[in-house]
Amino acid sequence: MSVQAILQSHPRPLIADAATLARCIDECAVCAAMCTICADASLAEEDIRDLERCLRLCLDCSDACVDAGRILSRQTDPDPPTQLTALEACWTACRACAQECERHARHHEHCRLCAEECRRCERACDELLGELRE
Repeated sequence: MSVQAILQSHPRPLIADAATLARCIDECAVCAAMCTICADASLAEEDIRDLERCLRLCLDCSDACVDAGRILSRQTDPDPPTQLTALEACWTACRACAQECERHARHHEHCRLCAEECRRCERACDELLGELRE
């Protein structure tokens, strides 16, 4: 079963194209996990002081992704301003986290992988924001 399949089975009209919405919800879930894992890996690094901002942004991004994914999953009587705010917060957090993780990517593989996923999630959020703002 996929997120897109269950969205398409919803009896109410969706807020956006099912594929775009599902991709964003999926990316939010993956990004939340990747950011949590990256933060945890950062805690185990010897140069943890150099990774403090990275750690913080990973945790913030994970929380923003979880929140956005959950809010976007609810299609019954949605509140568009709340959905947009959650999605914009997720986009902002993904962008900030990606930028910081990219700074550490040469020395820490977990940061490189996290930055890549944050960029994917950022693009998925941007695509959905484009649809919702039309």
